[in-house]
Amino acid sequence: MIKSIIEPECTGQFTSIFLDYIQQKESLQPFYHLFPTMENFRKLAERRTFDEQRRAVLVHSLKAQYEGFDITEQIGHNIQSLEHSNTFTVTTGHQLNLFTGPLYFFYKIVSTINLADKLNQAYPAYRFVPVYWMASEDHDFAEINHFHFDGEVFSWDTDQMGAVGEFKLDKGIKDLLKRLAFVPDFFKKAYLEHTTLADAVRYYVNHLFGEKGLIIVDGNNKDLKTLFRPVIKDDLLNNRANELVNKTSEKMEHLGYKGQIYPREINFFYLDKGLRERIAKVGEKFQVLDKDLSFSENEMLDLIENSPEKFSPNVVMRPLYQEYILPNIAYLGGPAEVAYWLQLKSVFEFYQTDFPAVMPRNFVMILDNKAQRKIQALELSDREIFSDYVSWKKDYVRNNSGQDISLSKEKEALSGVFDQLRENAMKIDPTLKGSSMAAKTRANKILDQFSVKLRKAEERNLASALRQMQDLKEMLFPGGNPQERKNNFLMFYLEDPKFIEKLYSHLDPLNFDFIILRK
Repeated sequence: MIKSIIEPECTGQFTSIFLDYIQQKESLQPFYHLFPTMENFRKLAERRTFDEQRRAVLVHSLKAQYEGFDITEQIGHNIQSLEHSNTFTVTTGHQLNLFTGPLYFFYKIVSTINLADKLNQAYPAYRFVPVYWMASEDHDFAEINHFHFDGEVFSWDTDQMGAVGEFKLDKGIKDLLKRLAFVPDFFKKAYLEHTTLADAVRYYVNHLFGEKGLIIVDGNNKDLKTLFRPVIKDDLLNNRANELVNKTSEKMEHLGYKGQIYPREINFFYLDKGLRERIAKVGEKFQVLDKDLSFSENEMLDLIENSPEKFSPNVVMRPLYQEYILPNIAYLGGPAEVAYWLQLKSVFEFYQTDFPAVMPRNFVMILDNKAQRKIQALELSDREIFSDYVSWKKDYVRNNSGQDISLSKEKEALSGVFDQLRENAMKIDPTLKGSSMAAKTRANKILDQFSVKLRKAEERNLASALRQMQDLKEMLFPGGNPQERKNNFLMFYLEDPKFIEKLYSHLDPLNFDFIILRK
């Protein structure tokens, strides 16, 4: 693959807060600790505090989570190394999308693995381990129950509720697999030989990235949540995060940035089999909303003490939970994730937890041979690939028309005629000035209308090129979405099983430019 890059601000894909962050605008510096540079990672490793007890619990939990799975020597070594004080993690997280979901799942993980490799080479006194955090407690099944391939949407239908990681791989997934004869065998083994969705995802992620030493963490774990009990208790009783995030959001809004996340007084869900519902304080009781389930304060404290696994952090508390149980120094995410982490620094400070380097994953567009041919035929630059179609069409028609369809010369000549007419009329009767100017305006409108007709006629003459651009836009921005957020990796992997391996040489986690890869 041939690589080219384009500045993120030239793509029209990113918000102002994201662009200002990667450009290190001074106004945003109060909202993070250290920007992700190679030198700053050394500082983060030197300062990161993570006690032996948490390391021991983490290693014990990971060994239990991997029980029954074939793991590579590299994974085993990485898990064991987490016991040592000089080992740190770099992490990305993602939902348990069906068959990996959109392409950017891979860009997240490859970026994370590449970052760990770069840090291991730069700082041999430390060890850096790549981590994939499974969003196993998410309950929005509609977001993950499908994937797009070859113009079709393939979906898993089930009536299960609660945390998606606990979903049983039922008849619905087996029926879907019967339609998917084209998928690789490792997917079939993942979904047919395991019991839950979390286990299936662990299997295929391990198959794809195990040789690179990627550790998969499932936060839906009693031992890990036991470490988090002080925060769960404080949030339920004192609502600190709600106050802190709202204050930060106000400061950001004052700077012109819109918040990405909105805290609640209590930022935990109640988690049980088939259930993940918000907890709210109603009078003197803690109520599980939409359920006939409530607890007194003492009952809730007992539940936190004895069953911390029943508390599931929301988007405000999940980042803190992650950093609380991992010796983490970097989190890699998409633009929305980067933005909402900036709202959380004060929460980390309050709970005396180190804030990691927050960094964007790599952003990629892949151009196959068909797309490249269309780009060459239209003589598009990399920047023009991202241009708005309506604006591009007007420019293309104007630049490729054999005539001046804007009628600029005619308008100039007409303006001169009416200006002379106004002067002559005013010599006869000064009150005719208004009438002459109105006549000029009407005449210009007639020319504008005729110019539109000329443009549309030229659009018909240039219809083939315009259709090529429409086709190209649909290929690279299907349904108006960036390719990486819609298409599944199978569209490239089935043609080239080395597709993922090739990504490693092209994705630089410390370069935040948008990457274009030509196959």
